[in-house]
Amino acid sequence: MKKTFFVYQLTLIPFILFTMYFINGKGAHAMQSIKGKKVVMIIAKNNFRDEELLEPKAILEKNGATVTIASSSLKESTGMLGAKVTPDILFTDITVEDFDAVVFVGGTGSSEYWDNPTAHKIAKDACAANKIVGAICIAPVTLAKAGLLKGKKATTYSSTVNDIKSEGANYTGANVERDGNIITSEGPKSAKKFGETIVKALQQ
Repeated sequence: MKKTFFVYQLTLIPFILFTMYFINGKGAHAMQSIKGKKVVMIIAKNNFRDEELLEPKAILEKNGATVTIASSSLKESTGMLGAKVTPDILFTDITVEDFDAVVFVGGTGSSEYWDNPTAHKIAKDACAANKIVGAICIAPVTLAKAGLLKGKKATTYSSTVNDIKSEGANYTGANVERDGNIITSEGPKSAKKFGETIVKALQQ
């Protein structure tokens, strides 16, 4: 009986050690792996795509990140599906050094940033500083025109495939594509995976 109990105790030791490790070590780290990280999400002054903002934002915040919303206007912005969002800052006031990730949200209105020199500078400065740079739906065109997708694997919404290919992107057609610190996504149905991919990138 005593021998059986001793063997039982031995079999419990790995389980106990794993549990302690998960709670106090790696597991706790995983749950709070991006706590303190700061992300700025840039939306159009109107007609951003609701899911592409709200779903990644929720995932980032759930994992501990602080999310700032930037736009070209501080007035309330209305999404294509009716979501109302009041930006925190103007995108022209973004200081790249203050953030760990810069994310361009899609929607029809996001084409306002395609040829915007300030948007290009923000994207290029973030990339140069090894920040995470993300774009979803038609917003990857902004990154492409900033020169960030040349020779990079990337994806985008179907209507803008030629726009990024003409700027040298290697279009993959994936729902979400990551090449180094650049993360692109094809649209609203991939918004959740896009957010999760940003979280994983911020963990590294």
